[in-house]
Amino acid sequence: MSQLLERITLNPKQCGGRPCIRGMRIRVSDVLDLFAAGLSAEQIVEELPDLEMDDLRAALVYAARKLNHPVLVT
Repeated sequence: MSQLLERITLNPKQCGGRPCIRGMRIRVSDVLDLFAAGLSAEQIVEELPDLEMDDLRAALVYAARKLNHPVLVT
């Protein structure tokens, strides 16, 4: 799983410092938005041919780990 996360890059000079896929200007949020819009993994790779299936998996793992923390309710 950690090998997948190596595909996620952070560069403060690229895409406003947002997490991207393998140094490209394709943000993790772009991939997640396409999934949310109902596209399948195959359709996303067809739409963005620079991506690989492992890039999509990496985006999902990254998002899941970033969101896996307790929320304090006051």
